[in-house]
Amino acid sequence: MDFLGAGDVVWEDAPGEHFTGAVRFGPLYSPQDPEDLNVLAVHFSAGARTDWHSHPGGQVIYVTEGAGWVVKGDGTRAEITAGDVVHAPPGEVHWHGARPNSHMVHLSLTWRGATEWDPRSVSDEEYEG
Repeated sequence: MDFLGAGDVVWEDAPGEHFTGAVRFGPLYSPQDPEDLNVLAVHFSAGARTDWHSHPGGQVIYVTEGAGWVVKGDGTRAEITAGDVVHAPPGEVHWHGARPNSHMVHLSLTWRGATEWDPRSVSDEEYEG
């Protein structure tokens, strides 16, 4: 068994090419094999969001703080707050981020490979819904 104390989580800025606004990652479990489970804490500042993307094995999001949105490629939008769980099936294009007046922290669980980024950001119009 491994143990990682709260002070041992190394938070880093998310790569700017796939995010709008200030986003930070706190890796909780990084697998040796990229096909295995990857667990990441993600902190979005108010108004911050991902670009459009999908996950080859799907994604489970568990919101721990704040409020945000998750939006599917067809435009379906859901408000998410602390305690909510989101499941994006394998290959489903989506984005997620904090609402304009709140930060959001969520746990991201993915598997079967790295995030697949679409070549487009979420526009302000798409963000505002």
